[in-house]
Amino acid sequence: MGVMSEILSSNDNRVLTLTFNRPEKMNALTRSMYSGLANGLNDAAGDFGIRAVVLTSAGDHFTAGNDINDFMNNPPTSDDSEVAQFLAALLNFPKPLIAAVKGNAVGVGTTMLLHCDVVIAAPTANFSMPFASLGLVPEAGSSYLFPQLVGYQRAARIFMTGESFDADSALNMGLVASIASDPLREAMEIANHIAQQPPQAMINTKALLKASKHDAVAAVMKAEFELFSLALQSEEAMEAFMNFMAKKGK
Repeated sequence: MGVMSEILSSNDNRVLTLTFNRPEKMNALTRSMYSGLANGLNDAAGDFGIRAVVLTSAGDHFTAGNDINDFMNNPPTSDDSEVAQFLAALLNFPKPLIAAVKGNAVGVGTTMLLHCDVVIAAPTANFSMPFASLGLVPEAGSSYLFPQLVGYQRAARIFMTGESFDADSALNMGLVASIASDPLREAMEIANHIAQQPPQAMINTKALLKASKHDAVAAVMKAEFELFSLALQSEEAMEAFMNFMAKKGK
């Protein structure tokens, strides 16, 4: 098992598993973790020995989203930031990508799932995208992909209120494929099954499934990123971050 600091990487039977490994911070993602994930995905894309990738997490939660401290100190305002690299790797990843989600999936923890091919959730899974509540805007193409998936009304309500939703709601919306008491086990079973299929047929099938949306998502991601970068430097975001940190400190 290779260790990329707080991203663990293991390759077994042509399935690469990338694990968020910062459980003491609910797997809040730092710049170095984004970098590790981007590298892991990009390496897997070019490695013929890897047929599928599973995203999972250590501890009780998937991820608390961006590490706000890291974020405030190093706002990702350029196209070559670690966050941007990860989102580009996610958008363009050509092979089957499977996620096993338990506990909280906040912000990018939910939006990254919109790019996964199969998502398995634990009954404990809880999803939220509170970008606007923090003075920010949705990212990772979610402002396009989420309303397409769940309909405008549900998407607008979730984005504008910042409210969370549970595993049953996510299943009902089509954000997850199924609910399992051991999501990682089910995700690995699916990944192992996919790894035994003809690999080029898997890549071509994914490319066809994603083809009609790819360019639109890329354009939306660019627009989101520009607004997100501007929002990060705004007074209302700073105020929202400070309030968030103060609440967390209590």
